[in-house]
Amino acid sequence: MLKKTAIIGVSLAMTVGLAACGDNKKENAAAPSSDKPFAGQKLTVFALSHPWTDGMKESLGEFENTTGIKVDLQVFPEEQLQQKLAVQFTSGSETPDVFTYRPYMEKLLYEKNGWTEPLDSYVTKNPDYAFGDISQASVDGSMVNGKLMSIPLWTDQFVMYYRKDILEKNNIPVPKTLDELVAAAKQLHDPSKDFYGFVARGQRNALVSAAASFIYSEGGDFIVDGKAAVNTPEAIRGMSIYADLLKNYGPKGALNMGWPQAAALFAQGKAAFYVDASALFKNTTDPEQSTIADQVGFATFPAGSAGQKPYAIAAWALAMNPKSEKKDAAWAFMEWATNKENVLRIQQSGVPLSRDSVWASPEGTAKFPADLAAAIKETMQIGVDHSVPQVMSVTEARDAVGSIVVKAMLGEDIDKAAETANKELQAIIDSDSKK
Repeated sequence: MLKKTAIIGVSLAMTVGLAACGDNKKENAAAPSSDKPFAGQKLTVFALSHPWTDGMKESLGEFENTTGIKVDLQVFPEEQLQQKLAVQFTSGSETPDVFTYRPYMEKLLYEKNGWTEPLDSYVTKNPDYAFGDISQASVDGSMVNGKLMSIPLWTDQFVMYYRKDILEKNNIPVPKTLDELVAAAKQLHDPSKDFYGFVARGQRNALVSAAASFIYSEGGDFIVDGKAAVNTPEAIRGMSIYADLLKNYGPKGALNMGWPQAAALFAQGKAAFYVDASALFKNTTDPEQSTIADQVGFATFPAGSAGQKPYAIAAWALAMNPKSEKKDAAWAFMEWATNKENVLRIQQSGVPLSRDSVWASPEGTAKFPADLAAAIKETMQIGVDHSVPQVMSVTEARDAVGSIVVKAMLGEDIDKAAETANKELQAIIDSDSKK
């Protein structure tokens, strides 16, 4: 359980250090008691229905009792949460005071619309908060134009899943490079026995986040210096490797696969290699879902010609409403929810969170396979902070980029496909700049 002293430390830090962070007239209307600096204040928090929220809620009562803050926690499924936030913010509402959102998908839109409060002045007020302990890649993924717009919650890293027994039986070492991955997939591919060398996302929109790490590891990116760059030799090389793996060593119907279908096929023992988000690991290691639960290995994503550059992102983050009239209290909640003690406690339930110190502790990694924990820790240090094009119109951009891989899998000229998609992506960038 979170120590009461840790919460008191947060409360005192808020009282002494945050008075200048915002114009909080309503907060100062009533004098708080010395032991409960925010007595009588009420916060509204919108959160995703997720194990992190469940874990946070377990000790929320202690936070309320110690600080005097009453938290109205409203929990929604993803689509409903996004709709609720859009309604509240477009109407200029002061609530929610705090909310969860997906920075890798929404940070540019929210910042452009003025829906997120910059947090740079908050995170340094209390040294005990140790903001520098939060994974740098996830922090970078929470920045917009040099400003910190959210605090990373649970994270995601792109890793390689593989069949330990199959590699051992065939005397194949775990691939360290993309060339080795291609060679191993080719050697193990046996479609006549319904066994495939490689499986991953093949649906146009869904595949983009999977192809991203191939692009980065070949030295490319979706956008470079504000310009679309999916037609560069580096980006094309990365997408070609991904497309060839699926086309030549993947299952029939790969073009119709999102992550659920790809993970299920791997969990059924029908593929040697699978690449995707680390957060999906229980789909392959849970005996109730997987026929190969004890034979799944994990490794850091292999290196391309530009090195190992898998993505490492903040999947969801905690943000503050800039129109909140209770910003000091809102930050007190945010700091408490993401401090070391809470992160360790919640990660002990198997939720992958963002603090380096927790990943370095045996208690923090106890619920994760040892090789997966090692891959996650390494990826948090070397990872790229985004997994999709960083634009406001993310869905449209994913469709444009994904079409390159789809066309390559269908045998079309990838260079021509990349030129077409690059023009589409640039048009999206230009359109976003005018919004």
